[in-house]
Amino acid sequence: QVQLEESGGGLVQPGGSLRLSCTTSGSTTQLYYMGWYRQAPGKQRLQVAGMTIDGSPNYEYSVKDRFTISRDGSKAVYLQMTSLKAEDPAVYYCATKETWTGPITWGRGTQVTVSS
Repeated sequence: QVQLEESGGGLVQPGGSLRLSCTTSGSTTQLYYMGWYRQAPGKQRLQVAGMTIDGSPNYEYSVKDRFTISRDGSKAVYLQMTSLKAEDPAVYYCATKETWTGPITWGRGTQVTVSS
């Protein structure tokens, strides 16, 4: 089974940028889906951005034009976040699926804090 390790979270001022990285290990299976979710305290975990192996990226409406997802095959997935806002702080989780109907594998999460 694939393991995921996120990095790149931290504290940033409003309007700042961060780049999250998620690297995979433990499996050579091609991953159909790779993406990022976030969960703020007391809220649901929701997809921020996702990308399938054969499709275009898709974004949650509030981050479109500010965040960019990219992937390096099935080895890694990245989330470039710019113009960070007060509503962006959350724990950001890397997520992958081997097939469209298969279960999600989660990373442990990385905290993003936006504060002046």
